[in-house]
Amino acid sequence: MAKFNRSRMTGALSAVTSRRAPGARTHEGAPGYARDTKSELFLLSVANMVGERTFYEDAGDRDARFRTLVGEVALADVDWLTRMVGWLRDSAGMRSASVVAAAEGVMSRLCAEMDGGNRQLVAAALRRADEPGELLAYWHGRYGRSLPSPVKRGVADAVRRLYTERSLVKYDTGDFRFGDVIELVHPRPETPAQGDLFRHAIDRRHGRGEEIPESLTVLRARARLLALPPDERRALLDRPDAERVLADAGMTWESLAGWLGGPLSAAFWERIIPSMGYLALLRNLRNLDRAGVSDEVAERVAARLSDPGRVARSRVLPMRYLAAYRAVESLRWAWPLHQALDASLGNVPALPGRTLVLVDRSGSMFGRMSARSELTSADAAAVFGSALALRAEDATLVQFGTGHAPVPFRRGESVLKVVERFGDLGGTNTAAAVRAHYRDHDRVVIVTDEQAWGGHHGEEPAKAVPERVPVYTWNLVGYRHGHGPSGAGTRHTFGGLSDAAFAMIPLIERGAAADWPF
Repeated sequence: MAKFNRSRMTGALSAVTSRRAPGARTHEGAPGYARDTKSELFLLSVANMVGERTFYEDAGDRDARFRTLVGEVALADVDWLTRMVGWLRDSAGMRSASVVAAAEGVMSRLCAEMDGGNRQLVAAALRRADEPGELLAYWHGRYGRSLPSPVKRGVADAVRRLYTERSLVKYDTGDFRFGDVIELVHPRPETPAQGDLFRHAIDRRHGRGEEIPESLTVLRARARLLALPPDERRALLDRPDAERVLADAGMTWESLAGWLGGPLSAAFWERIIPSMGYLALLRNLRNLDRAGVSDEVAERVAARLSDPGRVARSRVLPMRYLAAYRAVESLRWAWPLHQALDASLGNVPALPGRTLVLVDRSGSMFGRMSARSELTSADAAAVFGSALALRAEDATLVQFGTGHAPVPFRRGESVLKVVERFGDLGGTNTAAAVRAHYRDHDRVVIVTDEQAWGGHHGEEPAKAVPERVPVYTWNLVGYRHGHGPSGAGTRHTFGGLSDAAFAMIPLIERGAAADWPF
């Protein structure tokens, strides 16, 4: 028996809405449900690694669809688009998609001669000091060197907020250097010291930055370190004040590695670890092991990695912990990575009653998320599906493709261990998996790309589930047509590569509207 009032779930609304009847086909021939423009854009945005092909869409087609959707929404509701872009950058961690959305939204509005909101749309996408240059590089590549006033002003707003001595040290690279950006958008400095920084960035870009102003203390300290003879540099690591000296000079682990030259020793890592960022530590666990970092130092690193507050502030996507777990060679990182992954899934609710969780392991899910990553949509689906099953009161966890099979797990197990039990199951026979495993569950959750196989009868995947029972689809790729209706009653679709979507389920089951997450 269900442990909550089913009748309250039937009228809830959610943000991603579709037509109530199919009007197209999925890529594998099942009935396809078209979504409204905002819904299609949202689902594509939260999964769109710009310039990357997916199983069913090449990069050019996918990017063109994204630009078209952005342009339409920019004309209809620029405030909504600005909120989405800011959320996409800050909470969803989609840097490239937010930059492209801001640029294309502004261009669409300029072509329609629409004022107001354009400057704010640009600024919403820029949160890291290399991103003003990224946006200008994209704009020049698409639309030429002429910069409209709203683009200049939006980028200038971001420059004043983001350009510091330390960001100059770390991010002054690429075709559009800090000096180029400053000369193009003419930002007004917030302080005299920032004015010195702007002038120095321009001088440095043009090869005349030898004289560093007195106000730029970090850059002056860095210059002193760079002037040390190579044979004296490693000796600095043995000084008791080494950590402070390196930090005062804004030396990141990347720049320090180049400064020292040669193999990176345990002493190197032990000195630089206190100043390393969270993601840098996560990416370098294997390097720490290979350098022979002591267990005492490793314990301090593990404490930082597993601290829930640091996990939340880092906004590292859950799949990165899986990537780190697969990359490390020492078991000493297994427990802290488990704790960190668990903390990163803080939005996953402990659902009451009985829950059927179906995880798509079809061939189309095994394309890499980006050219620089070994992770796949199948990995993400396994992580999220396992987390939901482990936290639920009573869950059935199933993997499906052409066939289907239960995935065993025990309460209290690590998500990382459960993920190892998933396989590659071929096609996408979602309907058959639902029919075979639905047994009066209180809800069904399907983690998938929605490109269901049409089968012999073109059956909708959730047809075997009574209308009174909620079915939640979590779309991880963002193709155009979904495998079922969404937005009202008991059928709802969410999207993205973070855990934020799961927070919508308890809202809907309380009879509340689950609006956009921004």
